[in-house]
Amino acid sequence: MNTHFSQTRKIDPSRGVTLGDGSPNDMDRVEIGPTQLAFREWEAAGLDLPDLDAMRAYRHRRLTDHIVARGYAGLLMTDPLNIRYATDSTNMQLWNTHNPFRAVLLCADGYMVMWDYKNSPFLSEFNPLVREQRSGADLFYFDRGDKVGAAAEVLANEIRVLLAEHAPGLKRLAGDKIMLHGLRALEAQGFEVMDGEEVTEKARSVKGPDEIKAMRCSSHACETAVRIMEDFARANVGDGVTCENDIWAVLHAENVRRGGEWIETRLLTSGPRTNPWFQECGPRVCQANEIISFDTDLVGAYGICTDISRSWWIGPDKPRPDMVYAMQHGVEHIMTNMQMLRPGVMIPELSAGTHVLDPGFQKLKYGCLMHGVGLCDEWPLVAYPDHAVEGAYDYPLEPGMCLCVEALVSPEGGDFSIKLEDQVLITEDGFENLTVYPFDDALMGRL
Repeated sequence: MNTHFSQTRKIDPSRGVTLGDGSPNDMDRVEIGPTQLAFREWEAAGLDLPDLDAMRAYRHRRLTDHIVARGYAGLLMTDPLNIRYATDSTNMQLWNTHNPFRAVLLCADGYMVMWDYKNSPFLSEFNPLVREQRSGADLFYFDRGDKVGAAAEVLANEIRVLLAEHAPGLKRLAGDKIMLHGLRALEAQGFEVMDGEEVTEKARSVKGPDEIKAMRCSSHACETAVRIMEDFARANVGDGVTCENDIWAVLHAENVRRGGEWIETRLLTSGPRTNPWFQECGPRVCQANEIISFDTDLVGAYGICTDISRSWWIGPDKPRPDMVYAMQHGVEHIMTNMQMLRPGVMIPELSAGTHVLDPGFQKLKYGCLMHGVGLCDEWPLVAYPDHAVEGAYDYPLEPGMCLCVEALVSPEGGDFSIKLEDQVLITEDGFENLTVYPFDDALMGRL
């Protein structure tokens, strides 16, 4: 592997005034982070911690470089995951997704300002890259009522004054998910508002060395939690009581125990509820001699997403031959498609070169072949040939990109689905599969 991605920083969570990742070792850190349990497990696994200051500086440079390359005055971010990327700070992340009260302005000269909840400006003060903390970006109706327009005018005027100082003469401003009143107020200030999602998705797509270390740690914590969930399922399914929610709750609990943050979906189902896929985890009591399939969609340690999928057979009998075939076919699908991954390959080439699922699995196949991953599911999306849109993703893969390689093998009208997904790093000369969790032996026909 290229030395750019090598592991050099060893974990010693008990030594010095800072932890191995550079965060305060004072039992009173403001920023959320991994627990001592996670540190111990990573040390035992021989993993290296990221240098958080270096990771934050890398992300700041990525965003600033993309702003400057497009000739923009700045980038206004209201999406909480873009804010996390820019500042590494959090504040009620899930509530913030539907009540957007935070905003960050990154100017073309690198000057960065955070608007936060009025009583919590301290939540980003640990990061010196955030030069100012303000409040007043809450432009949703619940919080502002019929005066939301006036609040938007105040915020837009603050932005105008900041950009006049830090990007003089530039009037094109990128924004990701600004509320309607905010957009109109910015335009009234004379700004041409550009597509900020294009900026942030491209910037986030290539991970720096410390982001990759953080992803390795997050992946290890996720797979550890998945193992505990599998052990629970095998020990309890068939007791007439244990339901899907009981099993799924184990993953949530073990993620949080290691400093993880949340899970984006509820995609764990059992038996006939696995087909069609995308039913949500519920109260169904799981039965012996059935498949359990799941997709983690897990935002774990350091806010890094680990998005892997597995299907398990819970005996004691053996699975049917059609289930074994579907599992083997799914493994062949993701492993064959993985072999296409290397720097320079164009995304449409991946679509055109895909391993082809059997006709009986085509109608219910997954929504994409692969997708990017970082703080969540990210750009790019690699579509199946019959869903590909010409010109939508005409870009090459680059070292440092991370992709999730997907398979959903779901017979039309059937009573089961196989869901598989591995998380992969693009290296200087190929790829590295970051996922080590094994495929189910019974479904693979090895038992």
